[in-house]
Amino acid sequence: MRTSQQSSPVPGPRGSLVFGSGLDFRRDALPVYVRAMREYGDVVCWRIGPPLLGIDIYGVFHPEGVRQVLSAQAPYSKQGRLNSELIAVLGDSIFTTEGDVWRAQRRTLQPLFTRRRVESYAPAIAEAADEVTMRWRQIAHSGGEVELHAEMTRCALDIVGRALFGDAVEEAVPVFERFLPLASDQVLRRGTSPVPLPRWLPTPRARKTTAAQSAAFRLVDKLIASGPSPRGDTLLDLLYEARDPETGHALDARAMRDQVMIFLAAGHETTATALTFVLYLLGSHPETQERVRDECAAVLGGRPAAGPDLARLSTTTMVAQEALRLYPPAYALSRSARTDHEIDGHAIPAGSLVLLSPWATHRHPEFWPDPERFDPDRFEASAESGRHRYAWFPFGGGPRTCVGLHLAMAEIVTVTAAIIQAYELSCPPERPPLAAAATLRPAAPVRCRLKAV
Repeated sequence: MRTSQQSSPVPGPRGSLVFGSGLDFRRDALPVYVRAMREYGDVVCWRIGPPLLGIDIYGVFHPEGVRQVLSAQAPYSKQGRLNSELIAVLGDSIFTTEGDVWRAQRRTLQPLFTRRRVESYAPAIAEAADEVTMRWRQIAHSGGEVELHAEMTRCALDIVGRALFGDAVEEAVPVFERFLPLASDQVLRRGTSPVPLPRWLPTPRARKTTAAQSAAFRLVDKLIASGPSPRGDTLLDLLYEARDPETGHALDARAMRDQVMIFLAAGHETTATALTFVLYLLGSHPETQERVRDECAAVLGGRPAAGPDLARLSTTTMVAQEALRLYPPAYALSRSARTDHEIDGHAIPAGSLVLLSPWATHRHPEFWPDPERFDPDRFEASAESGRHRYAWFPFGGGPRTCVGLHLAMAEIVTVTAAIIQAYELSCPPERPPLAAAATLRPAAPVRCRLKAV
């Protein structure tokens, strides 16, 4: 990152006369980010739409620029089209609120996701992982294949459902299996459409999404109204008890529902993608898979991983970190500039949309040699010590770092350990095609052959 006494124009591709770079983003945003970073530098401007009528979008790729945008003092807001669509479909949660409302929610919810608290969710994670290994036994016996993304989506939703609802998980999971894909599709379509249709227009897709949303809201409202569970050990139970440590205020029923909705949506989709690619990478790198299996045998000896074990599963954790580097589920983050700002000597005008891309920054040549190579040893302590904090940010950063990051890492490592202790995985070496939807996901089935160990 250079310094400058005078702002300079922001470089970037010209794109087409009519659409600018808009069609490139719609075709496949992932190479757009990386190509812009490599060809134009650490701050890039794309024109979307025709001259005079289009908008400028600024990409910031260097970790120091990322830090500036995500810091507590940065003049940036989450408000924008995508945020508005998230609120419309899932409610106004810790993920979408800002200012004093967000700070109160963060203070209230943070204690539910500390490292120590996450250990209490270990049984729910272990039960879901055990169901996966049991379900795969007959397939492995016959030398068959599984489709990793479908299996990990089911597993991740089962985990967050168990953690939230306990014994009510069987009732909840089918409802959210219908609703969440529709919600994700609606947020992406409407959030990126130049002229979205009015929400009240009763198109077949809108009616289907609204019906599924109503069913999900009714279920969560019913579970909240029923009060704490008999055992009192679910995340929903903790939401009843949660208080803002500064004001003593509790969450009302609407706020509880909104938090539950984002926990389910964000907590299963991103974790499912991360688990899919962890297992794919292990299945296509047998030597690393053996390293993980040896570590699990030494630390766990065939039993499920519990909270205290996670710190000892260092190789498994490094594999998860490298998978999140190569395939960050939140591949891009957006912010709106509240005031004029400068990054790396370039002026960012007030009102501009700024994009940060973990997908691109995780491939920045200054920090990641041979960036497409799978190498978990990049995350050894000695390698990490000299690396910029924001060279790797799959969970965001600054005060709005994902509140559930410890839970997500616990899920990824625990499920991976359970599967690797039970099965030898074999995946084709070719990278699955990718879809940059609301989150990153495979665009085709991710096949994996199983062999019991």
